[in-house]
Amino acid sequence: MRHIPVRRLSLLFAAALVFSGCRPAAGPVPTAPALEQPVPKQSGFPQELVSFVQQGDGPVFQAAGAGHWDVKIRERGWIIREDSGYKLWYTGYDGTANGRRMLGLVTSPDGVTWTRHPGNPLVRDHWVEDVMVVKDGGRYLMFAEGENDRAQLLTSPDGMTWEKLGRIDVRLASGAPVPDGPYGTPAAFKDGDRWLLFYERSDKGVWLAASNDLKVWTNVRDEPVLVPGPGAYDRDMIALNQVIKHGGRYYAYYHGCATSGPDARKWSTAIAASDDLVNWEKFPGNPLLPVAENKSSGILVDTGAGFRLYTMHPAVYLHVPGPR
Repeated sequence: MRHIPVRRLSLLFAAALVFSGCRPAAGPVPTAPALEQPVPKQSGFPQELVSFVQQGDGPVFQAAGAGHWDVKIRERGWIIREDSGYKLWYTGYDGTANGRRMLGLVTSPDGVTWTRHPGNPLVRDHWVEDVMVVKDGGRYLMFAEGENDRAQLLTSPDGMTWEKLGRIDVRLASGAPVPDGPYGTPAAFKDGDRWLLFYERSDKGVWLAASNDLKVWTNVRDEPVLVPGPGAYDRDMIALNQVIKHGGRYYAYYHGCATSGPDARKWSTAIAASDDLVNWEKFPGNPLLPVAENKSSGILVDTGAGFRLYTMHPAVYLHVPGPR
């Protein structure tokens, strides 16, 4: 996703992943795993997924500012709740258009008060931006944007020491490599035996790819499954942050904006629902938060006692259940 015109680069992963920055050699054409037949469509968006109010008067976490490595923070961060508390990975940089995006970590006992890790930035030698993390089998897996908006995978045994495994290999439905260019905001989701990857291309739409082996991802179809509009809040640009399954349906938290008019480049958080992960219905009450607030890169976090909505850009705000 894009918030400013710069060079750019939910939820489970498993198994030993082997990626490289190169395309595999020619061989049998990979095909996308068949998706299940759509189930009968259900109506409605549960209140617990759409009704949130900001807690407190300001952000619960923000950039350290001048004189620090994270003069600013940007794009999607990711929160995991564990027995010991909450972990939040985020992208910090020097505030310049081309400043390297680096990875930071903060922790919290309650998801409200955060403490920076003393070893920040955890990754400083290459570009890491727009991140999502899942803990699997004693290790952490991170899907993120690399430099020039190419999706990449990193792995860590402890959430602090990260190894870059390489770019994610995405193919057209034919098996040919996707056309060169940005493919960012990677949002992965495992549904039964299916591994799915949602990604955007220059914020013009969201595509869906699937994989049997977590190595090569093949487009389910070569057209986007989620596009901008028709509402003014996401008229021109769109990116998907997270997919969850709740009450038998799939829900996607995404953000969008218009590129002209009084709210140009003001990103807002929204939700869509699907019965098959391909055909999506946008919530009639979108956006979930006022466009004027310019809060985006939202993700839902299950506290064990209910849901919270965190927006990550340009600072981390906490939203708790409440009437809209």
